[in-house]
Amino acid sequence: MSVGTPAAGASAGTAVDVRILTRAELALYGVRTPAPVRRPEGAGPSDDGHVLVDGANAALPINPESPYAVRDGRVWLGDADTGLTLTPVRRPRFYDLATADGVPYEHIARLHGADVLATTVVQTCVRYAEPERCRFCTIEESLRSGATIAVKRPEQLAEVAEAAVRLDGVRQMVMTTGTTAGPDRGARHLARCVRAVLAAVPGLPIQVQCEPPGDLAWIRELRDAGATSIGIHVESLDEEVRRSWMPGKSRVPIAEYEAAWDEAVRVFGRNRVSTYLLVGLGEDPDELVEGARRLIERGVYPFVVPFRPMRGTLAARDGVTGPDPELLRRVTEQVALRLRAAGMRGADQRAGCAACGACGVLSTAGG
Repeated sequence: MSVGTPAAGASAGTAVDVRILTRAELALYGVRTPAPVRRPEGAGPSDDGHVLVDGANAALPINPESPYAVRDGRVWLGDADTGLTLTPVRRPRFYDLATADGVPYEHIARLHGADVLATTVVQTCVRYAEPERCRFCTIEESLRSGATIAVKRPEQLAEVAEAAVRLDGVRQMVMTTGTTAGPDRGARHLARCVRAVLAAVPGLPIQVQCEPPGDLAWIRELRDAGATSIGIHVESLDEEVRRSWMPGKSRVPIAEYEAAWDEAVRVFGRNRVSTYLLVGLGEDPDELVEGARRLIERGVYPFVVPFRPMRGTLAARDGVTGPDPELLRRVTEQVALRLRAAGMRGADQRAGCAACGACGVLSTAGG
């Protein structure tokens, strides 16, 4: 494979945006370069090093076997310069600090990209034990390894956020949570944490992420607490895929997600609500794009990202591999086309995964 040549799977005569294909290949194959800021495990689908590609946040696997390397700040494929620049995100200064009771700030919240502070406010999930566990998630592995603490107290998050903004120029924050046993599914603690952080750092854009709460009034509570946007992540709209990949979570019906999305759009506004759609779980790509179109019509941003078999996941244990980059490129371009037609950009959400864009390729494709 060479730069300018479509990857396997691109049909003859198909016009391929080489820049988007290269970004898709980087997202899946990774790159050979040191990365001081990494997240090797935790909630969600990404195990990556944080870098800037052409100045934009990117979360890429740091892979010594990748065909892509970095020389003199540029991305190379063999002897070919791809035209992309790459700069590793520097280790933030707030990582050198600890709370009065000795908890490292890094165990409370992490830097994602160059300017996003991210935390999992509850690092356990009622669905984590087999056979309920999502096959792409390692939310409790970082807890078992000692890289984090089980529950982040609101005052701890406020302390870390203030330092991250002051010392490292953080511009937005993401708060996710493992699903809790209560009917709020974690929203109650999220609301407390948002209020505490905004008391310490007024005006900081914050995205909250949780499953659809049993009582949709919690969505208004999260907005009233000061959250800027919300992620309610379904990962797939295909029922067979949901049962296979998310056996516990799939018991929350799609109808509950739809009701939560609609309420969130009513409360937060159009394009202030997002959901993950993972490419590579076996869903028909045309149906995935059609599902994304329906989400866009609801005012929900479909954050299309590749599945990557993160270390410690059930998928990695079972030898499941990520999708073909050409598939990721094609789905990404089609979803980006629909987002542009609807006037929806991830950056306009101000906070959250879509606003950061690092884990996918949508921002490169104009979404």
